[in-house]
Amino acid sequence: MKRVAFHNLGCKVNSYEMEAMQQNLKEEGYYIVPFDEIADIYIVNTCTVTNIADRKSRQMLHRAKQLNPAAVVVAVGCYVQTGRKTVEQDDSIDLAIGNNRKKDIVPILEEYLQRRQVWEQSAARQEEIKRPTEAGGQGEVQEGAERQAEIEGRAEVQEGAERQAEIEGRAEVQEGAERQAEIEGRAEAQEETGRQTETNGQTKKGAETERQTEQGKTKQIAMIDINGNCGYEEMQLKHTGEHTRACIKIQDGCNQFCSYCVIPYARGRVRSRRAEDIIKEIEGLVKEGCREVVLTGIHISSYGIDFEEEAWKTGVSRRLLHGEQPQYTGSSKLVDLIERIHGLEGLERIRLGSLEPRIIQEDTAERLAAMPKLCPHFHLSLQSGCDTTLKRMNRHYTTGEYYTSVNILRKFFSHPAITTDVIVGFPGETEEEFALTKEFLEKIRFYDMHIFKYSKREGTRAASMSCQVPEPVKAQRSGVLLELAASQSAEFRKRYIGREAEVLPEEMREIGGRVYKIGHTRDYVKVAVESGGREAAEPAADDIERVLVTGYLTDEILLAEKPRIHNVALEF
Repeated sequence: MKRVAFHNLGCKVNSYEMEAMQQNLKEEGYYIVPFDEIADIYIVNTCTVTNIADRKSRQMLHRAKQLNPAAVVVAVGCYVQTGRKTVEQDDSIDLAIGNNRKKDIVPILEEYLQRRQVWEQSAARQEEIKRPTEAGGQGEVQEGAERQAEIEGRAEVQEGAERQAEIEGRAEVQEGAERQAEIEGRAEAQEETGRQTETNGQTKKGAETERQTEQGKTKQIAMIDINGNCGYEEMQLKHTGEHTRACIKIQDGCNQFCSYCVIPYARGRVRSRRAEDIIKEIEGLVKEGCREVVLTGIHISSYGIDFEEEAWKTGVSRRLLHGEQPQYTGSSKLVDLIERIHGLEGLERIRLGSLEPRIIQEDTAERLAAMPKLCPHFHLSLQSGCDTTLKRMNRHYTTGEYYTSVNILRKFFSHPAITTDVIVGFPGETEEEFALTKEFLEKIRFYDMHIFKYSKREGTRAASMSCQVPEPVKAQRSGVLLELAASQSAEFRKRYIGREAEVLPEEMREIGGRVYKIGHTRDYVKVAVESGGREAAEPAADDIERVLVTGYLTDEILLAEKPRIHNVALEF
């Protein structure tokens, strides 16, 4: 049984895809081990959102090779998709798999392992042939022409062209046309442009190639043209590591092209997942004990803009096949999807991933508020509180529109948790622009803010903008906003003290010598309840518990107990 170790970098979409890859490998008999253990295969699910993410991806790939030089090191995902040349030159990487090919990891990996075995056998034979033998006068070196050794009676000398030895794992890239390797053996050669592979009824341009490293080992790269007309990569989770909560991927790709972001090039255009497949996956997870789902994607507000309108009205998810893909303008089929999920029996909570501010309008907020299972936790991506900076970022809203969206949420939901992302030190950000951002954040009063110092990403427009902000200035501005974020978050959580709340237990954890059940309220406040003698290794209960919040366990975790009588207001 081969031992496989995974390491995940990046977003919730990557986490979902890693769980699906682990599941597929386990079903085929592979044994999953921690990344810091000795494994036969190391798989790094990479990220490329910043130059720092690229560096972290490389570091983990190199670390894997150091842990076991004989292991197969597999790079998967966004870093592969945007940095093919770098991947090809990195001899720590044996196998590279791009986006929209993760579902094929088992056949791709097994094909590679077979080729690698043949290569190793071939290399051993070639080494043996090179040694002159003393018996029978054999072992003389022939001069003036290449000597071909018939090892298994199958090698032939090719005249007038490069010698290819694919069976022995020494395939080379042909000049003038890319050689494609179809994992399942169904590819057909096409003139001039390489091969096309047919996957799930959709035509994709294949890009499986091999090359030999300086050490002679075969490297295999499995990619598609992510910016072509490829479909959604369907994967189904049957269980989840968190048990009571699961991230559900509902779409891939982005059409927004923010000036600092490379993700549209790594993930391609918007591709929505069929609602029927989403419902099927959630139904299966609920049967396994899942009580909460988090709808996630690269740009979930765009969900369904690539579906045929008339088919959708009849309950069918059918992707548009021709013509220019519609752009997201503030409305989509996301709320329709949430309403369908809301009707599933046994599911108790629906949580949303990051949203475009433009999707929050009076009609959509009213529909959302009518669904009791929907958690009042809204992550509205902001990035800057200055309109001039937002324009340079190529964000498609103003601070005024953002403020309106927040007020609409507060109109239809009682004390909703509103969270956001903010980038400080974006190219050209002046002291005046930063001051406007800080003032706007104070005006909104967020529950939580993720503060990021701008990190240059090569290949984006922002990377070549003038007036790059010095690192010390970024650090100073980041510190100011981190302090503001901590203050606003504490203010939000403080309102819970003395009130009852519903908590979904997610894990058991030992803190200060005591064991607690840790979970979240509907608006994503973390709460701990003493376990009453249970061990930290035991799983948390499946059911939502009603508790009375009494104070703080840590700066970020509230402490609660089982209420004696239910006479205190439930949340807000």
